[in-house]
Amino acid sequence: MNWNIYFKEFRYNIRLAYPIILAMLGHTVVGVVDNILVGKIGATELAAASLANSFVFIGISIGVGFSTAITPLVAVADSENNFEDGRKTFMNGLFLCILMGLILFFGLYFFKPLIRYMNQPEEVIVLAKPFLDIVAMSLIPLVIYQAFKQFSDGKSKTKNAMFATIIANLVNVFLSYVLIHGVWIFPKMGMMGAAYGTFVARICMLIYMYYSMRSQMVFKPFLERISFKEMDFGFMKKITSIGLPSSMQSFFEVGLFTAAVWLSGMLGTVSQAANQIALSMASMTFMFASGLSVAAMIRVGNQRGLKNYPQLQIVAKSIMLMTAMLYTFFALFFVIFHKYIPLLFLDGADLMNAEMNNEVIALAGKLLLIAAIFQISDGLQVTILGSLRGLQDVNIPMIGCFISYWIIGFPVALVLGLQTSLGAQGIWYGLLAGLTASAIFSYLRFNYLTQKLIKTRSDLATI
Repeated sequence: MNWNIYFKEFRYNIRLAYPIILAMLGHTVVGVVDNILVGKIGATELAAASLANSFVFIGISIGVGFSTAITPLVAVADSENNFEDGRKTFMNGLFLCILMGLILFFGLYFFKPLIRYMNQPEEVIVLAKPFLDIVAMSLIPLVIYQAFKQFSDGKSKTKNAMFATIIANLVNVFLSYVLIHGVWIFPKMGMMGAAYGTFVARICMLIYMYYSMRSQMVFKPFLERISFKEMDFGFMKKITSIGLPSSMQSFFEVGLFTAAVWLSGMLGTVSQAANQIALSMASMTFMFASGLSVAAMIRVGNQRGLKNYPQLQIVAKSIMLMTAMLYTFFALFFVIFHKYIPLLFLDGADLMNAEMNNEVIALAGKLLLIAAIFQISDGLQVTILGSLRGLQDVNIPMIGCFISYWIIGFPVALVLGLQTSLGAQGIWYGLLAGLTASAIFSYLRFNYLTQKLIKTRSDLATI
């Protein structure tokens, strides 16, 4: 194999992907910062935030997954210099994202009573419910922001989201800290301070994104005179036909991780808090693959518009190779530092909760060893799915995700986690099984489609 054809794509891949990675890391950093600040209060508060966020993660996965339909459509229109389709994609995508944000908030609000039926510790439930209300509300500005972000990404202008997320994180760190501890003129709100900090930060992120794009010439023709009179049901159907299966792909994966939170809660507060620590770290490294996935979506979408299928395959596989190399490094990092990372999340000087904290730290270290292995599969499956979305192939991959996570992954997690002495470790072996199955299926699907496109193009050229 001639590896140089892939290596020479690395420079452009990195230039396109690094702002997306930083932006997506910013989303996760909001949650990690909240977990660290809340964890310093106590393991029970950390478990409560984990439980509340498990519901919100489902909403985020659906909303963000749905909005990704905008990017490949814009990338194709951009490569074809088709202004009309680009504007229709933005206008209709924005309307659908506003609608989706409202649906997700009200859905989480009215399904909140389900927490009572999940066999979670009572003290955790009491703290989780009000926290959930505020963070769920932040989904409205977050999903609307996604419409602007995905459109900007589709035009290969990926730095806008990076700066928006940096601002959001600064706001979140400041507000969460002062509201948790009651610094200066701010009231002392405990863990609820983190929820309000997240809500305000996501509003700021949306405001910045809008005005930043308005100031750039490339976006002015698209953002002028935003009017829902331009709604086109044909275009909304086209966006939805890609967005809904994409959101279901994300939902099936995040749903499995959410199930891991619930199953860990059934094992007790220690398991749930340890699960949240390991999940926070795995989520941070996952954002690198998410950024590369968007880069794959953009580049594959561009090559699809140009009908250059051999180059399309090379571009996508170069991003897969980058992902495999990067996540091998992350795996080694987790193995080396698995005993020390959990110390960031809990207060070692908290003598009142010292015994529980030590148990959480020990278990979280063991889970990080499993995370070291599964994140290679996790990184690959998400970048390959990004390539498939660039091809606008979403229905078959959606079925593959369901089988991987819920026919393979969840039963393994359920049996090993609750029916054996492995406990929380068994749950994470289930995550490993589901992610590995998804990576294998997605690659087989991508390879089949691209080979078919190349062959069809070649056959037409010989006629």
